[in-house]
Amino acid sequence: MKLTIPYGKDEAQDLVIPDENFAGVIYPNDVTVGNESDEIRRALDNPAGGPTLEEFLKGGKDVVFIVNDGTRPTPTRKVLDALDERMDLSSARYLIATGSHRAPTDEEYDFIFGKHYQPLKDKIYSHDSKNDNCINLGKSKNGTEMEVNEMAVNADRLVIITSVEPHYFAGYTGGRKSFLPGVASYKTIEQNHKLAMKREAQALVLDGNPVHEDMMDALEVVKGKQIFAIQIVLDRHQNIYKVEAGDLHKSFAAAVAHANEVFSVKIKEKADIVVSVAPYPMDVDLYQSQKALDNGKWALKDEGIIIMVSKCREGVGHPTFLQQLSLSSDPKEVLENLAKEYKLGYHKAAKMAEIAVWANMWAVTELDHELLKKANIRPFYKIQDAIDTALSLKNDAKILISMDGSITVPRVE
Repeated sequence: MKLTIPYGKDEAQDLVIPDENFAGVIYPNDVTVGNESDEIRRALDNPAGGPTLEEFLKGGKDVVFIVNDGTRPTPTRKVLDALDERMDLSSARYLIATGSHRAPTDEEYDFIFGKHYQPLKDKIYSHDSKNDNCINLGKSKNGTEMEVNEMAVNADRLVIITSVEPHYFAGYTGGRKSFLPGVASYKTIEQNHKLAMKREAQALVLDGNPVHEDMMDALEVVKGKQIFAIQIVLDRHQNIYKVEAGDLHKSFAAAVAHANEVFSVKIKEKADIVVSVAPYPMDVDLYQSQKALDNGKWALKDEGIIIMVSKCREGVGHPTFLQQLSLSSDPKEVLENLAKEYKLGYHKAAKMAEIAVWANMWAVTELDHELLKKANIRPFYKIQDAIDTALSLKNDAKILISMDGSITVPRVE
Protein backbone atom coordinates (compact mmCIF):
# COMPACT_ATOMS: atom_id res chain seq x y z
CA MET A 1 0.00 0.00 0.00
CA LYS A 2 1.42 3.36 -1.08
CA LEU A 3 0.37 6.43 0.90
CA THR A 4 1.13 10.15 0.94
CA ILE A 5 1.40 11.55 4.47
CA PRO A 6 0.81 15.32 4.92
CA TYR A 7 3.80 17.12 6.42
CA GLY A 8 3.92 20.86 7.01
CA LYS A 9 1.90 23.34 4.99
CA ASP A 10 2.67 22.20 1.46
CA GLU A 11 4.90 19.15 1.90
CA ALA A 12 4.35 15.41 2.16
CA GLN A 13 6.20 12.19 2.88
CA ASP A 14 5.74 8.96 0.94
CA LEU A 15 5.01 5.75 2.81
CA VAL A 16 4.85 2.15 1.62
CA ILE A 17 3.27 -0.45 3.91
CA PRO A 18 3.15 -4.17 3.07
CA ASP A 19 -0.44 -5.11 2.24
CA GLU A 20 -0.51 -7.79 4.93
CA ASN A 21 0.30 -5.17 7.59
CA PHE A 22 -2.08 -2.47 6.41
CA ALA A 23 -5.14 -2.05 8.66
CA GLY A 24 -6.55 1.01 6.90
CA VAL A 25 -6.69 4.80 6.86
CA ILE A 26 -9.15 6.82 8.90
CA TYR A 27 -10.27 10.39 8.48
CA PRO A 28 -13.11 12.33 9.99
CA ASN A 29 -16.35 10.96 8.54
CA ASP A 30 -17.52 12.15 5.13
CA VAL A 31 -20.56 14.40 5.32
CA THR A 32 -22.55 16.30 2.72
CA VAL A 33 -21.52 19.93 2.49
CA GLY A 34 -23.66 22.55 0.80
CA ASN A 35 -22.97 26.17 -0.09
CA GLU A 36 -20.89 27.62 2.74
CA SER A 37 -22.23 31.16 2.50
CA ASP A 38 -25.80 29.89 2.50
CA GLU A 39 -25.12 27.80 5.62
CA ILE A 40 -23.72 30.83 7.47
CA ARG A 41 -26.74 32.91 6.42
CA ARG A 42 -29.13 30.15 7.51
CA ALA A 43 -27.60 30.09 10.99
CA LEU A 44 -27.67 33.87 11.34
CA ASP A 45 -31.30 34.03 10.20
CA ASN A 46 -32.39 31.14 12.46
CA PRO A 47 -30.45 31.42 15.73
CA ALA A 48 -30.50 28.57 18.24
CA GLY A 49 -32.11 30.66 20.96
CA GLY A 50 -32.00 34.42 21.36
CA PRO A 51 -32.40 37.24 18.82
CA THR A 52 -31.02 37.45 15.29
CA LEU A 53 -27.66 39.18 14.88
CA GLU A 54 -29.29 42.40 13.64
CA GLU A 55 -31.58 42.54 16.68
CA PHE A 56 -28.69 41.67 18.97
CA LEU A 57 -26.51 44.52 17.68
CA LYS A 58 -29.18 47.21 18.06
CA GLY A 59 -28.08 49.83 20.57
CA GLY A 60 -24.59 48.38 20.87
CA LYS A 61 -21.99 51.10 21.44
CA ASP A 62 -18.94 48.89 22.05
CA VAL A 63 -19.14 45.72 19.96
CA VAL A 64 -16.25 43.28 20.39
CA PHE A 65 -15.71 40.15 18.33
CA ILE A 66 -13.73 37.32 19.95
CA VAL A 67 -12.08 35.17 17.26
CA ASN A 68 -9.73 32.18 17.33
CA ASP A 69 -5.99 32.43 16.74
CA GLY A 70 -4.05 30.93 13.82
CA THR A 71 -3.49 27.53 15.42
CA ARG A 72 -7.18 26.70 14.90
CA PRO A 73 -8.77 25.91 11.51
CA THR A 74 -11.75 28.22 12.21
CA PRO A 75 -12.74 29.98 8.93
CA THR A 76 -13.29 33.36 10.58
CA ARG A 77 -12.69 35.16 7.28
CA LYS A 78 -15.66 33.37 5.65
CA VAL A 79 -17.95 34.38 8.49
CA LEU A 80 -16.75 37.97 8.19
CA ASP A 81 -17.55 37.85 4.46
CA ALA A 82 -21.15 37.00 5.36
CA LEU A 83 -21.32 39.55 8.16
CA ASP A 84 -20.01 42.25 5.81
CA GLU A 85 -23.41 42.07 4.07
CA ARG A 86 -25.22 42.78 7.35
CA MET A 87 -23.13 45.28 9.29
CA ASP A 88 -20.27 47.74 9.14
CA LEU A 89 -17.35 45.56 10.26
CA SER A 90 -15.28 48.64 11.06
CA SER A 91 -17.80 49.61 13.77
CA ALA A 92 -16.53 46.75 15.93
CA ARG A 93 -13.22 45.75 17.58
CA TYR A 94 -11.64 42.32 17.31
CA LEU A 95 -9.95 40.38 20.10
CA ILE A 96 -7.84 37.33 19.21
CA ALA A 97 -8.49 34.51 21.71
CA THR A 98 -4.91 33.33 22.05
CA GLY A 99 -5.27 31.76 25.49
CA SER A 100 -1.67 31.27 26.58
CA HIS A 101 -0.39 31.10 22.98
CA ARG A 102 1.75 33.74 21.29
CA ALA A 103 0.25 36.46 19.08
CA PRO A 104 -0.49 35.48 15.46
CA THR A 105 2.14 35.94 12.75
CA ASP A 106 1.40 38.09 9.69
CA GLU A 107 0.63 34.90 7.75
CA GLU A 108 -1.79 33.81 10.47
CA TYR A 109 -3.51 37.19 10.56
CA ASP A 110 -4.12 36.83 6.83
CA PHE A 111 -5.49 33.31 7.43
CA ILE A 112 -7.82 34.56 10.18
CA PHE A 113 -9.15 37.72 8.53
CA GLY A 114 -8.53 37.25 4.81
CA LYS A 115 -9.35 40.35 2.77
CA HIS A 116 -10.63 42.09 5.92
CA TYR A 117 -7.24 42.18 7.63
CA GLN A 118 -5.89 45.40 6.14
CA PRO A 119 -9.13 47.43 6.50
CA LEU A 120 -9.58 46.24 10.10
CA LYS A 121 -5.93 46.13 11.14
CA ASP A 122 -6.15 49.07 13.55
CA LYS A 123 -9.14 47.48 15.32
CA ILE A 124 -7.54 44.08 15.95
CA TYR A 125 -5.97 43.21 19.32
CA SER A 126 -4.23 40.00 20.32
CA HIS A 127 -4.94 38.85 23.87
CA ASP A 128 -1.81 38.57 26.02
CA SER A 129 -2.61 36.41 29.06
CA LYS A 130 0.47 37.56 30.99
CA ASN A 131 0.45 41.29 30.31
CA ASP A 132 -3.07 42.48 29.44
CA ASN A 133 -5.27 44.05 32.08
CA CYS A 134 -7.73 41.34 33.12
CA ILE A 135 -10.66 42.02 35.43
CA ASN A 136 -11.50 39.58 38.24
CA LEU A 137 -15.15 38.56 37.96
CA GLY A 138 -15.25 36.07 40.82
CA LYS A 139 -14.64 32.34 41.21
CA SER A 140 -16.03 29.14 39.76
CA LYS A 141 -17.25 26.33 42.06
CA ASN A 142 -13.82 24.72 41.73
CA GLY A 143 -12.15 27.93 42.90
CA THR A 144 -10.88 29.08 39.51
CA GLU A 145 -10.52 32.86 39.60
CA MET A 146 -12.24 34.21 36.51
CA GLU A 147 -9.96 36.98 35.25
CA VAL A 148 -10.98 38.13 31.77
CA ASN A 149 -9.47 40.66 29.35
CA GLU A 150 -10.96 44.08 30.12
CA MET A 151 -11.80 44.59 26.44
CA ALA A 152 -14.24 41.67 26.62
CA VAL A 153 -15.55 42.66 30.05
CA ASN A 154 -16.24 46.28 29.11
CA ALA A 155 -17.93 45.54 25.77
CA ASP A 156 -21.70 45.93 25.75
CA ARG A 157 -22.03 43.38 22.91
CA LEU A 158 -19.82 40.30 22.40
CA VAL A 159 -19.85 38.27 19.21
CA ILE A 160 -17.93 34.99 19.31
CA ILE A 161 -16.72 33.28 16.13
CA THR A 162 -15.36 29.83 16.87
CA SER A 163 -15.26 26.24 15.68
CA VAL A 164 -16.31 23.06 17.45
CA GLU A 165 -14.25 19.89 17.21
CA PRO A 166 -13.02 17.31 19.73
CA HIS A 167 -10.57 18.49 22.37
CA TYR A 168 -8.38 16.04 24.22
CA PHE A 169 -9.21 17.29 27.73
CA ALA A 170 -12.05 19.84 27.40
CA GLY A 171 -14.23 17.38 25.50
CA TYR A 172 -14.75 19.82 22.63
CA THR A 173 -13.45 23.20 21.52
CA GLY A 174 -15.85 26.07 20.95
CA GLY A 175 -18.44 27.84 23.08
CA ARG A 176 -17.13 28.58 26.55
CA LYS A 177 -13.49 28.11 25.47
CA SER A 178 -13.55 31.53 23.82
CA PHE A 179 -13.52 32.98 27.34
CA LEU A 180 -11.54 30.37 29.21
CA PRO A 181 -8.80 29.95 28.11
CA GLY A 182 -9.38 32.25 25.11
CA VAL A 183 -9.25 35.69 26.74
CA ALA A 184 -8.47 34.79 30.35
CA SER A 185 -5.40 35.65 32.41
CA TYR A 186 -2.47 33.24 32.65
CA LYS A 187 -3.35 32.56 36.29
CA THR A 188 -6.93 31.68 35.37
CA ILE A 189 -5.81 29.39 32.55
CA GLU A 190 -3.33 27.65 34.82
CA GLN A 191 -5.97 27.03 37.49
CA ASN A 192 -8.42 25.64 34.96
CA HIS A 193 -5.92 23.46 33.11
CA LYS A 194 -4.79 21.83 36.35
CA LEU A 195 -8.10 19.95 36.18
CA ALA A 196 -6.90 18.37 32.91
CA MET A 197 -4.62 16.16 35.01
CA LYS A 198 -7.70 14.11 35.91
CA ARG A 199 -8.51 11.06 33.79
CA GLU A 200 -12.13 12.16 33.42
CA ALA A 201 -10.90 15.07 31.27
CA GLN A 202 -10.92 13.52 27.81
CA ALA A 203 -12.12 13.94 24.23
CA LEU A 204 -15.86 13.78 23.41
CA VAL A 205 -16.79 13.84 27.12
CA LEU A 206 -18.69 16.75 28.70
CA ASP A 207 -20.68 15.17 31.54
CA GLY A 208 -18.33 14.59 34.44
CA ASN A 209 -15.45 16.32 32.66
CA PRO A 210 -13.95 18.63 35.33
CA VAL A 211 -12.39 21.02 32.81
CA HIS A 212 -15.65 21.55 30.91
CA GLU A 213 -17.64 21.89 34.13
CA ASP A 214 -15.19 24.48 35.46
CA MET A 215 -15.49 26.47 32.23
CA MET A 216 -19.27 26.38 32.50
CA ASP A 217 -19.15 27.45 36.15
CA ALA A 218 -16.77 30.26 35.29
CA LEU A 219 -19.17 31.53 32.62
CA GLU A 220 -21.79 32.08 35.30
CA VAL A 221 -19.85 35.15 36.42
CA VAL A 222 -20.43 36.80 33.02
CA LYS A 223 -24.07 35.69 32.92
CA GLY A 224 -25.39 39.20 32.37
CA LYS A 225 -23.15 39.86 29.37
CA GLN A 226 -24.89 40.05 25.99
CA ILE A 227 -23.25 37.37 23.84
CA PHE A 228 -24.00 36.20 20.30
CA ALA A 229 -22.13 33.04 19.25
CA ILE A 230 -21.34 31.81 15.74
CA GLN A 231 -20.08 28.23 16.01
CA ILE A 232 -18.79 26.31 13.02
CA VAL A 233 -18.30 22.60 12.40
CA LEU A 234 -15.93 21.78 9.55
CA ASP A 235 -15.74 18.64 7.44
CA ARG A 236 -12.49 16.72 7.01
CA HIS A 237 -11.44 18.98 4.13
CA GLN A 238 -11.94 22.05 6.35
CA ASN A 239 -15.04 23.14 4.45
CA ILE A 240 -17.97 24.46 6.45
CA TYR A 241 -20.38 21.60 7.24
CA LYS A 242 -22.73 23.20 9.77
CA VAL A 243 -23.05 26.55 11.53
CA GLU A 244 -25.06 27.26 14.67
CA ALA A 245 -25.58 30.77 15.99
CA GLY A 246 -27.33 32.71 18.73
CA ASP A 247 -27.35 31.75 22.41
CA LEU A 248 -23.87 30.60 23.49
CA HIS A 249 -24.95 27.38 25.21
CA LYS A 250 -27.73 26.33 22.85
CA SER A 251 -25.61 26.90 19.74
CA PHE A 252 -22.75 24.98 21.37
CA ALA A 253 -24.96 21.99 22.16
CA ALA A 254 -26.25 21.92 18.59
CA ALA A 255 -22.71 22.21 17.17
CA VAL A 256 -21.46 19.37 19.39
CA ALA A 257 -24.06 17.06 17.86
CA HIS A 258 -22.81 17.98 14.37
CA ALA A 259 -19.19 17.58 15.48
CA ASN A 260 -19.87 14.00 16.56
CA GLU A 261 -21.18 13.22 13.08
CA VAL A 262 -17.82 14.26 11.65
CA PHE A 263 -15.08 13.51 14.17
CA SER A 264 -16.16 10.42 16.14
CA VAL A 265 -14.94 7.64 13.85
CA LYS A 266 -15.79 3.96 14.35
CA ILE A 267 -13.11 1.30 13.89
CA LYS A 268 -13.52 -2.49 14.01
CA GLU A 269 -10.52 -3.21 16.23
CA LYS A 270 -7.42 -1.62 17.70
CA ALA A 271 -4.06 -1.78 15.89
CA ASP A 272 -0.51 -2.69 16.91
CA ILE A 273 0.83 0.51 15.34
CA VAL A 274 -1.07 3.77 14.95
CA VAL A 275 0.29 6.64 12.85
CA SER A 276 -1.44 9.85 13.94
CA VAL A 277 -0.81 12.91 11.77
CA ALA A 278 -1.00 16.51 13.03
CA PRO A 279 -1.64 18.41 9.78
CA TYR A 280 -1.16 22.13 9.15
CA PRO A 281 -1.97 24.38 11.04
CA MET A 282 -2.12 22.00 14.04
CA ASP A 283 1.56 21.12 13.48
CA VAL A 284 2.79 24.50 14.75
CA ASP A 285 4.80 22.92 17.60
CA LEU A 286 5.05 19.82 19.77
CA TYR A 287 2.81 21.37 22.44
CA GLN A 288 -0.10 21.60 19.98
CA SER A 289 0.74 18.41 18.06
CA GLN A 290 0.39 16.33 21.23
CA LYS A 291 -3.36 16.25 20.54
CA ALA A 292 -2.70 13.81 17.68
CA LEU A 293 -1.01 11.46 20.14
CA ASP A 294 -3.86 11.69 22.61
CA ASN A 295 -6.54 11.00 20.00
CA GLY A 296 -4.57 8.22 18.35
CA LYS A 297 -4.26 6.30 21.61
CA TRP A 298 -7.93 5.26 21.41
CA ALA A 299 -7.07 3.05 18.40
CA LEU A 300 -3.91 1.48 19.90
CA LYS A 301 -3.45 -1.92 21.52
CA ASP A 302 -1.65 -2.24 24.85
CA GLU A 303 2.14 -2.26 24.38
CA GLY A 304 1.65 -0.95 20.84
CA ILE A 305 3.51 1.85 19.07
CA ILE A 306 1.96 5.25 18.39
CA ILE A 307 3.80 7.40 15.85
CA MET A 308 2.99 11.11 15.75
CA VAL A 309 3.77 12.85 12.46
CA SER A 310 4.18 16.62 12.77
CA LYS A 311 6.67 19.05 11.30
CA CYS A 312 6.59 21.09 14.56
CA ARG A 313 7.30 24.19 12.47
CA GLU A 314 8.10 26.41 15.45
CA GLY A 315 9.80 23.89 17.68
CA VAL A 316 8.65 22.59 21.05
CA GLY A 317 6.30 25.40 22.06
CA HIS A 318 5.61 25.75 25.78
CA PRO A 319 8.78 24.01 27.16
CA THR A 320 7.51 23.11 30.64
CA PHE A 321 5.86 19.82 29.67
CA LEU A 322 8.95 18.52 27.86
CA GLN A 323 11.15 19.33 30.85
CA GLN A 324 8.87 17.27 33.09
CA LEU A 325 8.83 14.33 30.69
CA SER A 326 12.64 14.43 30.66
CA LEU A 327 13.06 14.08 34.45
CA SER A 328 12.80 10.30 34.44
CA SER A 329 12.88 7.38 31.99
CA ASP A 330 10.02 5.85 33.99
CA PRO A 331 6.66 7.41 33.01
CA LYS A 332 5.14 6.31 36.32
CA GLU A 333 7.75 8.38 38.13
CA VAL A 334 6.96 11.31 35.83
CA LEU A 335 3.30 11.08 36.85
CA GLU A 336 4.25 10.93 40.54
CA ASN A 337 6.37 14.08 40.13
CA LEU A 338 3.56 15.88 38.30
CA ALA A 339 1.11 15.13 41.11
CA LYS A 340 3.22 17.10 43.59
CA GLU A 341 2.91 20.54 41.97
CA TYR A 342 1.16 22.07 38.96
CA LYS A 343 2.32 24.64 36.42
CA LEU A 344 0.72 25.39 33.06
CA GLY A 345 1.88 22.75 30.61
CA TYR A 346 2.12 19.94 33.14
CA HIS A 347 -1.21 18.53 31.88
CA LYS A 348 0.46 17.88 28.51
CA ALA A 349 3.22 15.94 30.23
CA ALA A 350 0.67 13.99 32.25
CA LYS A 351 -1.38 12.98 29.21
CA MET A 352 1.78 11.87 27.38
CA ALA A 353 3.18 10.02 30.41
CA GLU A 354 -0.16 8.21 30.80
CA ILE A 355 0.28 6.85 27.27
CA ALA A 356 3.93 5.95 27.88
CA VAL A 357 2.90 3.73 30.82
CA TRP A 358 1.23 1.24 28.45
CA ALA A 359 2.53 2.08 24.96
CA ASN A 360 5.56 3.31 23.01
CA MET A 361 5.62 6.90 21.76
CA TRP A 362 7.52 7.66 18.57
CA ALA A 363 7.56 10.89 16.56
CA VAL A 364 8.40 11.99 13.02
CA THR A 365 9.36 15.67 13.33
CA GLU A 366 12.12 18.14 12.59
CA LEU A 367 12.91 18.48 16.29
CA ASP A 368 16.30 17.67 17.78
CA HIS A 369 16.53 13.92 18.32
CA GLU A 370 18.37 14.11 21.63
CA LEU A 371 15.69 16.42 22.99
CA LEU A 372 12.98 13.88 22.18
CA LYS A 373 14.95 10.89 23.46
CA LYS A 374 15.29 12.54 26.87
CA ALA A 375 11.50 12.85 26.93
CA ASN A 376 11.04 9.12 26.23
CA ILE A 377 9.97 9.72 22.62
CA ARG A 378 11.77 7.76 19.90
CA PRO A 379 12.60 10.23 17.11
CA PHE A 380 12.62 9.90 13.33
CA TYR A 381 12.83 12.31 10.40
CA LYS A 382 10.98 10.06 7.93
CA ILE A 383 7.77 8.08 8.47
CA GLN A 384 9.08 5.26 6.27
CA ASP A 385 12.06 4.80 8.60
CA ALA A 386 9.74 4.68 11.60
CA ILE A 387 7.44 2.08 10.02
CA ASP A 388 10.36 -0.06 8.82
CA THR A 389 11.82 -0.01 12.33
CA ALA A 390 8.48 -0.89 13.91
CA LEU A 391 7.97 -3.84 11.55
CA SER A 392 11.46 -5.11 12.32
CA LEU A 393 10.30 -5.42 15.93
CA LYS A 394 6.95 -7.05 15.07
CA ASN A 395 6.72 -8.25 11.48
CA ASP A 396 3.03 -9.18 11.65
CA ALA A 397 1.93 -5.85 13.17
CA LYS A 398 -1.26 -4.21 11.87
CA ILE A 399 -0.83 -0.53 11.04
CA LEU A 400 -3.65 2.05 11.16
CA ILE A 401 -3.16 5.57 9.77
CA SER A 402 -5.12 8.54 11.16
CA MET A 403 -4.57 11.27 8.57
CA ASP A 404 -6.09 14.07 10.66
CA GLY A 405 -5.14 12.86 14.11
CA SER A 406 -5.51 16.21 15.82
CA ILE A 407 -9.30 16.07 15.50
CA THR A 408 -10.15 12.44 14.70
CA VAL A 409 -11.28 10.39 17.70
CA PRO A 410 -11.39 6.67 16.86
CA ARG A 411 -13.82 4.46 18.77
CA VAL A 412 -14.01 0.65 18.59
CA GLU A 413 -17.53 -0.41 17.50
